[in-house]
Amino acid sequence: MTILEAEHIKKSFGKTKVLKDISFSLEEGEVLSIIGSSGSGKTTLLRCLNFLERPDGGIIKVKGETVFDAANVGSMSEAEIRRKRLHFGLVFQSFNLFPQYTALENVMLAGQLLAKERPDYKRRKKEINQALEEQAVTLLKQIGLGNRMNNYPHQLSGGQQQRVAIARALALQPDILCFDEPTSALDPELTGEVLKVMKELAEQKTTMVIVTHEMAFARDVASQVIFMDRGTICEQGDPREVFENPKEERTRQFLSRFNG
Repeated sequence: MTILEAEHIKKSFGKTKVLKDISFSLEEGEVLSIIGSSGSGKTTLLRCLNFLERPDGGIIKVKGETVFDAANVGSMSEAEIRRKRLHFGLVFQSFNLFPQYTALENVMLAGQLLAKERPDYKRRKKEINQALEEQAVTLLKQIGLGNRMNNYPHQLSGGQQQRVAIARALALQPDILCFDEPTSALDPELTGEVLKVMKELAEQKTTMVIVTHEMAFARDVASQVIFMDRGTICEQGDPREVFENPKEERTRQFLSRFNG
């Protein structure tokens, strides 16, 4: 089943065209790795997918439903955008945890905010919060932090904080989990912790879009890889083919930096 379709996505900041007619699709359970030099448009593309940036052109579909159409963008209310954003869970580069909340509270927070919009929230508050807590505990145990759930972010290592951020993104059960350079702020040992969790998610057939500079992960774990350069997709396909037999000169030049 095709879960994500991006058609002719464009985005400019002032006179700078950051994304130039980007199109791709993703099947349910697949892992898409997006690679490329800094400034190639990778992060902007990810932010456009979950409406942190609004594309200037193009269409985004999730499970066949059009969740964004630049031609009709004026008709989308903020409430509607928030609802459609729930299709995506986003893990940021720098964790973005709330320092005043414990790991458990960080994972529960988004669910609590959404629950407050329910008409039955006041009547079922205790029951709802208990269910959210049970879910958060399960997720924190899943990522190996069952014994740190009552710690605050400053009491956790960078790798542990990023794992909490992954649990938080999973808590709302998104259709697609998006990662924006999730290991860029970590040293090699902590990077390994986070990549281990991501590999386990891939093995569980979690649909993921990952912007990364971890070339071994992109080659060995992803179902497909996109190489971006200057706002365009230069090459796309099976990771082994792209890494071992790149067709484009720009892809070869980029990958040569990692192949010694």
